[in-house]
Amino acid sequence: MCVKDEIERVEEGGQKKRRRWETVMGLKGSRKRIERLRSSVALKSRMKLWMIRATTLVLLGTCFVQLTAVGEVWGPRVLKGWPSSFAQDSSKMDVKLSTSLSDQVLPPKRVYKNNGYLMISCNGGLNQMRAAICDMVAIARYLNVTLIVPELDKTSFWADPRYAICVFSCYIKTLQLPIFLHKVIIVYRPQLVKNQYIFSTWFDSEFQDIFDVDHFISSLRDEVRILKELPPRLKRRVELGMFYTMSPISWSDISYYRNQILPLIQKHKVVHLNRTDARLANNGQPLEIQKLRCRVNFGALRFTSQIEELGRRVIKLLRQKGPFLVLHLRYEMDMLAFSGCTQGCNEEEVEELTKMRYAYPWWKEKIIDSDMKRKDGLCPLSPEETALTLRALDIDRDIQIYIAAGEIYGGARRMADLSAAYPKVVRKETLLGPSDLGYFQNHSSQMAALDYLVSLESDIFVPTYDGNMAKVVEGHRRFLGFKKTILLDRRILVDLIDRYNHGLLNWSEFSIEVKRVHADRMGNPTKRTVISDRPKEEDYFYSNPEECLLSSDPYGELSRLSS
Repeated sequence: MCVKDEIERVEEGGQKKRRRWETVMGLKGSRKRIERLRSSVALKSRMKLWMIRATTLVLLGTCFVQLTAVGEVWGPRVLKGWPSSFAQDSSKMDVKLSTSLSDQVLPPKRVYKNNGYLMISCNGGLNQMRAAICDMVAIARYLNVTLIVPELDKTSFWADPRYAICVFSCYIKTLQLPIFLHKVIIVYRPQLVKNQYIFSTWFDSEFQDIFDVDHFISSLRDEVRILKELPPRLKRRVELGMFYTMSPISWSDISYYRNQILPLIQKHKVVHLNRTDARLANNGQPLEIQKLRCRVNFGALRFTSQIEELGRRVIKLLRQKGPFLVLHLRYEMDMLAFSGCTQGCNEEEVEELTKMRYAYPWWKEKIIDSDMKRKDGLCPLSPEETALTLRALDIDRDIQIYIAAGEIYGGARRMADLSAAYPKVVRKETLLGPSDLGYFQNHSSQMAALDYLVSLESDIFVPTYDGNMAKVVEGHRRFLGFKKTILLDRRILVDLIDRYNHGLLNWSEFSIEVKRVHADRMGNPTKRTVISDRPKEEDYFYSNPEECLLSSDPYGELSRLSS
């Protein structure tokens, strides 16, 4: 028994030792697994930390670049009396601005039963959109609807880019236009570079980047209710695509909007008009409609304080050196490509302009006879033709000539004759420093707004093409007291110029004829020409708003601009 008991005791001890060994080995294995797990977690944590650090550095770097760019633009203005986004006295400036707004006497709100909401997307350049906004306010007032602050053009050639996000090259056959993604509008806009085209993605300027949106809303509150955005419930519906969108018929009478558009607004609650250019007839509208169009144009559509302040600086710099003439020399690459006018261009330039015209699918006219179009007076005057015309009109050689335009196609070569005839040719780029124009240079509409303000204040305004800016500035100058605006008859002029260049007229004969033709084309009071069956050929309402010219400056525009 003793031996047996001893054997059992030994076996039991061995089992205990084995169990202890297994337990120890199990713990060691667990520890190894735990260590491996800890090292894996630590590695992942370190990687995540580095990723966070890298992302943060990229974001900080981007912010630094943006703040540096903005600082270069706004910083110097602090010393020149401009409000700076980073100045320590910005709070004082805010108080001053808010006080001035509170002191402004606002008209009482008009109370009416709201028939629905009207959203509009303007198309075209700055002045085409300006006229369209005036039309849409008048329409909204007439229909008793609420107008949402207009959306500016984001897709056409003349849209206003803010920042280029990405650039890539491809051939024109790959062109696809446009792609919309939420509020980021991706638009491929080709610019000719030899045999390839560069396309860019842009964020676009909004209404409040160009116009004083608060003044726009408050100054019209006695006529129509205007909101910056739809009420939340309707906004959600629009985001889901639950709204009605359409293009109204061009040159429509106000009755068209009452009979066709109003029922749609009442049915759908929200209607979106996706085109607004020339959608209201020039003539035959109720007097209150015509006067409201003027009130919006001359009173409610005020540019932002930054644009107006810079405009006043340019005007002051010009005035210090005497009288000045603003020449709207519409001889930029886009205009020549669009119109097909190639007078004075060499073969390489003609080919370049033709390729650019074919690059834009919405420019419908492709095959253009430049000579025939020029003889019909449908081309902008070239810089050389303009120089001859100004000399023939006895414009003083010593007057300052401010070029209200973009880059002149052909550069100094094409400007040589004009610069020789008038040595005091200036541009905003020569009057102001890079820091003053830095913010505006990538904003074509804001640069156009600056030219618009200078054009209003000039002693003489001469457009070389009857585009939207020429027409709207002409009408605004009439409103400001029939300021001298020389409206060139291009069809007669090119004939006279050709006859002079071919020796069929001497200088005296040429000059006498030019002055005779333009004696009654100086922006004098006149009646609009009405062609009821061809509205595109009749006088534009905004070039001669005669219904609004009886009273003298009812909206205080003269005193505001000259202050």
